[in-house]
Order: sequence, then structure tokens, then C-alpha cells
Amino acid sequence: MDIRTLCLGILTMSDATGYEIKKTFEQDLSHFYDASFGSIYPALTKMTDEGLMTCTEQSQEGRPDKKIYSITAAGRIAFMDALSAKPRKDRIRSEFLAMLMFSDLLSPARVAQLIDDRMKELDDEIDNLQNCSESETSNAQKFMRGFGIAIYRAEQEYLTENRHLLEAEALLARAAAH
Repeated sequence: MDIRTLCLGILTMSDATGYEIKKTFEQDLSHFYDASFGSIYPALTKMTDEGLMTCTEQSQEGRPDKKIYSITAAGRIAFMDALSAKPRKDRIRSEFLAMLMFSDLLSPARVAQLIDDRMKELDDEIDNLQNCSESETSNAQKFMRGFGIAIYRAEQEYLTENRHLLEAEALLARAAAH
């Protein structure tokens, strides 16, 4: 799904501001989709122009008006059409894995640091997903968070059990260079 479709989907759950939509990306969707304000707001504006959602402004004291987005009937139809399509193949994009592909060119200390840093990031992501308010989540949100936690834990387990492969390769490459 693209950013537009996911924004429509979020709005099927309730009306939301751009900030609230971004928060959903940061919590429920963080382990498989990344969206910035720079991609969310243009999508919201375009879909409002296309009649897939409406935007109402709510005044706030001492602050700019709050824009609240609501999905329209046309937006619901577009979202349901998107749900009926076959999902595209999942893609993984990882700067971390791209760097480790060249671990033989890195010092053993750098390889270890990359892996240690990644393990810390995974701990933080797991904590983030576990600390989301359980009282405000649907079964689908609980499922998505649980799935993310399972993926992060599996990655931690794999790194723990296999880091020696890359660290040894970096050591051998370093020894061969000297």
C-alpha cells in the first residue's frame, strides 16, 4: 500500500489530524512502513482535493487552526478497492544490512559496533511497541504490534547467533591485508 491508501485506512478508524496520522505510522505501522510529515501532508491535501476526504478546521486558542480529516464515501470506496487488490511483494530496505554486506572491508570493531548499535535499536523498538497504550487499541492494532515485536525479537536472535560469521570475516580480511 502507498501512503495515500494507508492514510485513508487510518481515517476509516476515526477522524484524525495529520499529527495523529503520523503518530499511527510511528506506533502501529513503524515496523513495516515509514512516513514523514513531508509525505503525509501532501497526500492529505491531494486526497482532499480529489474528494476522498474532507478537512475541517478547528480553532485553537493561541495556536494555528487544527485541521481534522474525515474520509468520504468516495474515500471508503477507494480504500475498499485497494483492500481487494493483491498485496505487492514485501520489500525490506535496510541501511544496516547494506553496510554489513561489505563487512569484509570494515574493521572488526566497526562490525561489532554496527551490530551492537542495531541490537540497541531493536530493544528500543520493542520497548516502544510494548509501551503503547493497550486500552486504546483494537485487536488489529494489538496484532500489528505483536507482529512487530516478533520480527524484532527474531532479528535479535539471528544477530546474536550469527554475528560471529561477519566478525570472523572482518578479522580474516584485516589479517590478510597486513
